[in-house]
Amino acid sequence: MKRNDEDWKECPDYITAGEKSCYFNTSYTSIWIPYCVKLANKDEVFDEKCFSVDEIVLPDPPVHLNWTLLNTSQTGIHGDIQVRWDPPPTADVQKGWITLEYELQYKEVNETKWKELEPRLSTMVPLYSLKTGRDYEIRVRSRQRTSEKFGEFSEILYVSFSQASLELVHCPEEIEFPWFLVVIFGACGLAVTGILVLLSKQPRLKMLIFPPVPVPKIKGIDPDLLKVML
Repeated sequence: MKRNDEDWKECPDYITAGEKSCYFNTSYTSIWIPYCVKLANKDEVFDEKCFSVDEIVLPDPPVHLNWTLLNTSQTGIHGDIQVRWDPPPTADVQKGWITLEYELQYKEVNETKWKELEPRLSTMVPLYSLKTGRDYEIRVRSRQRTSEKFGEFSEILYVSFSQASLELVHCPEEIEFPWFLVVIFGACGLAVTGILVLLSKQPRLKMLIFPPVPVPKIKGIDPDLLKVML
């Protein structure tokens, strides 16, 4: 029944969903409306649960999983990575009609037990202290924030800590010497030197650029009179 109703209705379909199941199609349910269901035998009620349709929808798996190396330890034994993914294309999370939280699980390839992180709303998660030289498997699933059940897992993302990739990350790139700057400054220097040489060979230009040093004079002495006295 609808939560605000008083009359319980019989299950419309016991066949489609299989044995010990009840199936409701869109003729009997609508989104955003709360319903209550109960399992009963005459006057005895065994279980009862209330929910809205949007709360129990299981989202599709996340897509586009990828990873990047953050850093490695000084000893090269452990490494940290960042895992990213996109929400399911069928989940309208951008407009806020649905809010998803994600659970990431990972393990080494030769292990059987998955390690899981606490569910979170973010679509990127760091993984710390992974052993280098090992291969890992990572998978992610999602659920609605108000739901208890997760949807199916995504495709498995494989992470390989090969020695070559670690050396590529850790080996700093060689610093290229700026030869083009040397050529530019050298050309400018030669041009300025050539101009100065050409100008120095022209008398008039030489007088303008390098005027003669004036002879020191003593104020108050007539040079013509001085010549006569001598």
